[in-house]
Amino acid sequence: MEPLIGSTTDQAPANPAATDDMLATQPIGYWSGLTHTTVTRHLRNAMARIDVTQPQYWVLNRVNGGPAAPSREEVVAQLTPLADGPHEIARVVDQLLHREWLRIDDGQLLHLTDAGEAARARLRELAGEVRAEVHKGISDKEYVAALRVLRKMVANIEGDGTPGKPF
Repeated sequence: MEPLIGSTTDQAPANPAATDDMLATQPIGYWSGLTHTTVTRHLRNAMARIDVTQPQYWVLNRVNGGPAAPSREEVVAQLTPLADGPHEIARVVDQLLHREWLRIDDGQLLHLTDAGEAARARLRELAGEVRAEVHKGISDKEYVAALRVLRKMVANIEGDGTPGKPF
């Protein structure tokens, strides 16, 4: 029996073997956490096979992605909320400078080297391959619907529900 839209359902314990008719009772925290952990581990394992980390990819993209070259401090401040700890991004910048994938100019701004841009492009391709694998059998319409639901849940707790508006 399918629950009515907008109805409340009793919360059941997390059950990885839950059937479709039981999914409405499943805890979102369990499933969103499991999804995050599984997808992140899969991506990081793929990157590890070519001796790169996800935070290194973040830094390469951030250095490449703005209208102007960022400073080390800007990159660290912008990416630290995503990182596993407060010092991780600063260490990644050092790693990428050591690999000569980044360089610092006289104004203390970060730039990709040719090798850094080649690595960024290679990682972008790898990320696309992983994304295709993760999205296999999922239409864009289904994916958008899932993200809308997740975005609405976050807005229900932290924001006013306005898409794109910061919390």
